[in-house]
Amino acid sequence: MRSLKSYVGGQWVASSNRAATLYNPSTEEAIAEIAAGEVDWKQVLAYSREKGAAALQSLTFAQRGEILQAMAKTLHEGREELITLATQNGGNTRGDAKFDIDGASFTLAAYADIGAKLGDTTILVDGDPEQIGRTARFSAQHIRLPRAGVAVHINAFNFPAWGLAEKAAAALLAGMPVISKPASATALVSHRMVEMFLEKDVLPEGALSFIAGSSGDLLSHLQGQDVLSFTGSSDTAKILRSTEGVIERSVHINVEADSLNAAVLAPDVELGSETFGLFINDVVRDMTQKTGQKCTAIRRIFVPDERVDDVVAAMSERLADLVVGDPAADSNVRMGPVATETQYKDVRAGIERLAAQTDEGFGGMGEIEGRGSKDGKGYFVGPVLRVTRDAANCDALHSDEVFGPVSTVAAYSGSASDAAKLIQMGKGGLVTSLYSDDRSFFTELVPLVAAFHGRLYLGSEKMAGQSPGPGTVMPALLHGGPGRAGGGEELGGLRGMAFYQQRTALQGDKAILAAITGVK
Repeated sequence: MRSLKSYVGGQWVASSNRAATLYNPSTEEAIAEIAAGEVDWKQVLAYSREKGAAALQSLTFAQRGEILQAMAKTLHEGREELITLATQNGGNTRGDAKFDIDGASFTLAAYADIGAKLGDTTILVDGDPEQIGRTARFSAQHIRLPRAGVAVHINAFNFPAWGLAEKAAAALLAGMPVISKPASATALVSHRMVEMFLEKDVLPEGALSFIAGSSGDLLSHLQGQDVLSFTGSSDTAKILRSTEGVIERSVHINVEADSLNAAVLAPDVELGSETFGLFINDVVRDMTQKTGQKCTAIRRIFVPDERVDDVVAAMSERLADLVVGDPAADSNVRMGPVATETQYKDVRAGIERLAAQTDEGFGGMGEIEGRGSKDGKGYFVGPVLRVTRDAANCDALHSDEVFGPVSTVAAYSGSASDAAKLIQMGKGGLVTSLYSDDRSFFTELVPLVAAFHGRLYLGSEKMAGQSPGPGTVMPALLHGGPGRAGGGEELGGLRGMAFYQQRTALQGDKAILAAITGVK
């Protein structure tokens, strides 16, 4: 059985504590153990600040970009091994594993391209020079430079590859060393990724550390130049926001938490149209991809009242053909188990709460025997579609994110204002998807819901053939959202680097400013 170690202070640290066990969620067989050893976290942080920060900040953006490109190449070369591990430890189908791993390498490569474009400089100019005196001689210029600390990343269980890469890409390009802590239950993929990076020697000393198991008192040693980025539950986010470093020393924190993402079908969309097909494809994919364990998955499906039965029928037809089971046992499986026993219990409990206020559309309560499973083993949940015609009074719809293959079709009047009120009841989300070929529907609805989301996906006939779907997080676009979604922001190209940099205003002689920034 594998034993996952931490890589801190430039070395692998074996565990001296009781190990937690990692399981194959399709078979419930133990496949690895993980636990942190006795680590001096204050010393680990000092090592990263002294070694990692110094190494990264001595490099230009172009050189840091070359590091990211090497990381992306390493993942691509090790892709098949990582896919196998994702199936073993996460229950991923091959398609789901590729989605995670290719998303990781694509994001690293995208930020490598940004580094190449920024070129041979270490200072990021923010905006144009401003004349602040009687003549242009006395001017001002905003710049951004990396914070003189460490970026601590705490990632969720559902995307062990992409989660590590999307945070690390922006931080490393910005010039901050990273300490990455994956969710223990699915850490096999991210652990192997770090091993691969070290085997290929693609990173400067101290630039990337990895925590296996508990992080102990690490967070208590964070200082004002450090940052903390977290993806996970809102309950854990509350604890992190109350830590001494955040409260007393103003440690910057970025949070991505719960999100009741929505999809809205406009009344102009006809059955059988290309836009209707796009809508059905997107909601079914997001409901079942990664077994619904995506932060961007569509949980609430708002359709005009007269379209409810048609949408339920179209979705049910697609879901009925879905093969659920052990991806390693049967190549026809298109949806695997949820990731852990705890996740299985949480999803089943969430279905029960939702079922108390909604009607059945498809899948009952999610009971299913996974194809290829033995002796009733495996954390399998079948796709569940619920229905309500009273969305405004269905509390569970707007308050409880069931993090599995579960969505609810909810009727609305067809007006943009009614759709907006229902969307807003989710109290902030990562992404909402709107489907229409009527421009006036978009122009009316977007201003009403934009403030509640980090991203809006506008589905229509003209873009249908090019769309990867709303559940795909793009490196060039903002990922994050207000309110329930945590209030954080990641990615978005250059915007993703801002969290790791200090914006500073320079004011003085124009020639001196130009000498510092290279801006004439």
